[in-house]
This record gives sequence, structure tokens and C-alpha cells, in this order.
Amino acid sequence: MRTDISALEERIEALFPLAADVLPADAEDVVGVLLAALESGAIRSAVRDTDGAWHAVPWVKRGILLGFRVGRIVSHGIAGSPFHFYDKHTYPTRPFTLADGVRVVPGGSSVRRGAFVAPGVVCMPPMFVNVGAYVGAGTMIDSHALVGSCAQIGARVHLSAAAQIGGVLEPVNASPVIIEDDVTVGGNCGVYEGTVVREKAVLAAGVVLTRGTPVFDLVREQVYRGNADRPLEIPAGAVVVPGARAVKGGFAAEQGLALQTPVIVKYRDEKTDLATALESWLR
Repeated sequence: MRTDISALEERIEALFPLAADVLPADAEDVVGVLLAALESGAIRSAVRDTDGAWHAVPWVKRGILLGFRVGRIVSHGIAGSPFHFYDKHTYPTRPFTLADGVRVVPGGSSVRRGAFVAPGVVCMPPMFVNVGAYVGAGTMIDSHALVGSCAQIGARVHLSAAAQIGGVLEPVNASPVIIEDDVTVGGNCGVYEGTVVREKAVLAAGVVLTRGTPVFDLVREQVYRGNADRPLEIPAGAVVVPGARAVKGGFAAEQGLALQTPVIVKYRDEKTDLATALESWLR
């Protein structure tokens, strides 16, 4: 497989810079091999180094973008049915079989081709997993939750109802959102712009995290921020809740205005684990 993937990388490097009207005839075949490798987990759109740092795999993302360039808009599904749609022919919804071990509850969920979904994942309707995403074993994707393009979701994660995990395809070297193992993401949370949420963290309902969001750690008395060179990172085991900080000076202070900001109020312990253990019973 390593040799095949290396050859595929060379083909994508050669194909991608070309104009759409001069793409070689086998470009679609190359994309098909890439998407199959993503679906099997043989390759990923982002990887973790030995030091724990995550980074995108640019050639994989270039291959995904190539798929859009060679694709034609076609009709998918049965015309007039609730699940009829129009999209590039290279990116239909991904079919599953019983052998995949993925539970897809009826009601309008879909997983796009080129996404890896491990055995034991539960998909509650309606939810959506986009191309290039990785979803680890035993994860729950609840109703109205989104796993964006190339987002990496670990094992035994709970994405609660309406959680939005942002996707990043371009620029190709930009790291997507990372949710590591055993994280709980509360309802209506939003995690965007390459934010990394380390293992066993808990995001309470309504927390919004972006590269520009400062996160105040009341336990360690630190402030975590992302910048142009690195994403925002939430420490392992952190329990994050929505908070607010006063706006000082002038009109804002006179009006008593405050800005939304996430706050780390504690780190996960046995009591927190008991509070999140209900997830295992729901399976």
C-alpha cells in the first residue's frame, strides 16, 4: 500500500497544476483511488506527529480538490424523492454495508464519499460527514451535527446535537479541526479554523472556538490563543464552559457590555467521567 500511495502522490502532484481542459484521461481514476484509500483509512488528510502536533497532508487535499475539478454535476438518487440532489459525480454519498459496522439511523443523514467512518460509529439523523473527514471508532454523531471536510474526530467522541465541526480544504497546508479521543462536544458547540481539542476534554453546550478566540484557564491561570502560525489548542481533560469578560472603557463600560469567551473551569476527574458515562448506555 505504501508504494501505491507514493505513486498516487506523484500522479496527483503532476495532475493538479494543469488546467481542467487538459487534465489527462486517467485523472478521475486517480481521484477514485485516493477516495477509496481515504475511506479505508489507509491515508488521512491530517496526521499527528510523534510530538503530538497535527498537520495537514497537502497532497491529499490537492487530490480532493482535483476530484471537484474533474467532476460533473449530475442527478443523484431518484428524482422527486426526499434524498434527490445534484452534485459532482465524483462525490456521491458513501454507501455502507453491514460489514462496515456503522449504525446509520433513518432520517436524512449522509456521509460523502472519501470520508472514513470506523466501526461502532452511530449516526443520528440528520447529520453530515464531508469528504476527507476521519471519524474514529465508537463515536456518536448526534442529530444536526456536522463533521466538516478533512476534520479529524477521534475514538469514543460524543458530538452532541447541532455541534458544528468546521472543515478546511483550502489552503491545502491549513490544518483542519482536530477532536482527539474521548472528547465530549456539547450541543450547539462550534469548533472552527483548525482548533485542536485534546483528548478527554469536555466542551459544554454553546462553546464556540476559533483561531481568534481567547480561552481563559481559571485553574492554571493562563490564556490560550491561536495565531497565524498555530491554531488554538484546548488542553487534555479541560472542561470548557461559555463565559464572558467585561469590555473596559468608554461607552461599552457605561452600558455594562461583555464579550463572549470560553472559560476552563476545571479539569476532568472521576466525577466528570461519571457525568459523561451515560453515553455508553445509549449505545
